[in-house]
Amino acid sequence: MVKHAMRELLRGGSFYEGPRWRDGHWWVSDFYRHTVYSLSPDGKAETFLEVPGQPSGIGWLPDHSMLIVSMKDQRVLRRHPDGRVTTHADLSRYAGGYVNDMVVDARGRAWVGNFGFDLMAGDDPRPAVLVRVEADGAVAVVAEDLYFPNGTVITPDGRTLIVGETFAARMTAFDIGDDGSLSGRRVWAQLAPTPPLSSRAEAVKALAVAPDGCCLDADGCIWVADAVGGRCLRVAEGGDILDEIPAPDGLGVFACMLGGEDGRTLLLCCAPDSAAKRRAANREAVLFTCRVDVAGAGLP
Repeated sequence: MVKHAMRELLRGGSFYEGPRWRDGHWWVSDFYRHTVYSLSPDGKAETFLEVPGQPSGIGWLPDHSMLIVSMKDQRVLRRHPDGRVTTHADLSRYAGGYVNDMVVDARGRAWVGNFGFDLMAGDDPRPAVLVRVEADGAVAVVAEDLYFPNGTVITPDGRTLIVGETFAARMTAFDIGDDGSLSGRRVWAQLAPTPPLSSRAEAVKALAVAPDGCCLDADGCIWVADAVGGRCLRVAEGGDILDEIPAPDGLGVFACMLGGEDGRTLLLCCAPDSAAKRRAANREAVLFTCRVDVAGAGLP
């Protein structure tokens, strides 16, 4: 494993998630400050959008509108280039818990996951669906029985979608059809044994790896945050772990993204834990960057 030098980019957040790189800037959601930020490469942050329903996944439509997941009210919002904000899609009839991460493809189709249950209330885990939102806002269920569908990537050719199932300790791949349908479901990487979906406490205790936010590199490997391991892993198809970056200062890692001018800067979203009450009451989240050898590829 390579030892990576970490650089602090920004601190003072509540809980950073959904990091992206676009137009020479980092973009990131902060759950409990209810804000999407734009950051310069040197860490100067500007408020881009306030999302009272708690922002998460971010993406863009072909007309440069930003799509943002609004978690608690189970919507995808659209921030138009002129600054207007509208509801792009209402996912309340499909989501079994908060809506979470999202990836948007070159055609403007968004794939959106949800918790499947009330995680913060301590409910027992239940399977969830993955939905596709068309560029015009039409919604369809494209995959079922996923154990907390979370970070999601699309390969550079646009033909394969890979989603992290947090409570199954695995990355699951699908073929993307021309019509946006998903088929050929398969395990892309089993990172640890899948615990039984019993109680929330037992499931969390049994999880050895919990894949969270992720991104793809040009070698076809995935950098994925391990939400229970305090680290970011570089994983090859089949499950081999090629590199590991531990979070500094005893923090956890909950999302990551490749970007920067040459695509070889890895941004890590770190916080002491993911407990809603503690994170909402404190400003201990930190963004770190480090340099890696292989540039980012695909989406997001």
